[in-house]
Parts: sequence; structure tokens; C-alpha cells
Amino acid sequence: MQNHFDLFNLPQQFSIDLAQLDRAFREVQSQVHPDRFVQSGDAEKRVAMQWATRANEAYQTLKKPLKRARYLCELEGVDLQTESNTSMPADFLMQQMEWRESFDEAKKTSATESMDRLEEEVTLALKKQIEKLSSLLDRKDFLAAAKEIRACLFLEKFIEDIAAAAESA
Repeated sequence: MQNHFDLFNLPQQFSIDLAQLDRAFREVQSQVHPDRFVQSGDAEKRVAMQWATRANEAYQTLKKPLKRARYLCELEGVDLQTESNTSMPADFLMQQMEWRESFDEAKKTSATESMDRLEEEVTLALKKQIEKLSSLLDRKDFLAAAKEIRACLFLEKFIEDIAAAAESA
């Protein structure tokens, strides 16, 4: 079975051309869209639906950097251990504690500006972490990349927490 990169004729690497991905997705979708099979038999309709679903799933995976990184690691047989391995470098953990304290303080005082600054800071940290991740994946260092993915997932979740708190304030 071809992987997501093969489906869209893209190189199997972290850095991809998103415009090329969009074009390839539209091309695949135009070929397998269920509307093209309205006059077909049930089996053909079912196969077309399966391909359309697969194309959508592949597109969503490759479009998002962290999903793409996870997928690359999975293709290489690297278990990210997101549930069982929560170890992080000490400096990363210290930074998380500082951000959590700032977050809790901003929530208590309903300090919108503080919350916005914190969200910007964590978003920038995530961007830097993804750049580091990109470098590791391009060097095919999938084990080190797995650690970075776990850190990125933590940052992504924290950004969601900040946004949710800001909305409810």
C-alpha cells in the first residue's frame, strides 16, 4: 500500500511544498470524488468513497507539520511513546513551569494583555521547536525527532489551553 507521500507524488521528507500538496490533493480528489461515480455500481461507489476518505486523511496528515512529523517517524518504525514517555530536558521543564505560573497568574487577574503575550511567547517557542524538528527529520534522526515531537505536542496543547482561557475570560 502506498504511503501518503506516494499518494500525492511528494518526496518522503518533512519539508514539503504546501502549494504542491494542495494541487496534488485536488487532482486526486477530482479522480475519486463520489460525485463522479453516481451512475456506477455499489462496489465502485464504495471504492471511490474509500479513496476519497484516504485522500482526505493523507492530506490532513501532510498539511500539518506535527502530524507530518509523527507520520514520518511512524513510517520509520519509531514509536513516539507519547503516552508512556513524558521525560523532557530540565531546561524545557523549567520553562514550562515559568509559563504555567504566568498562565495561572493571568487567569486569576483576568489579564488579557498578559495572556496574549504568553500566547505569543509560547507560539514562538513552538515555531522554533518545529524548526529544530525539521532539521532532525531532514537528517533522518528519527529518535531525536520523536523527543522534539513530544515537546511540540506539549507546547501545542498549552497554546490551546491559553486560547481556551482567553475565550472564557
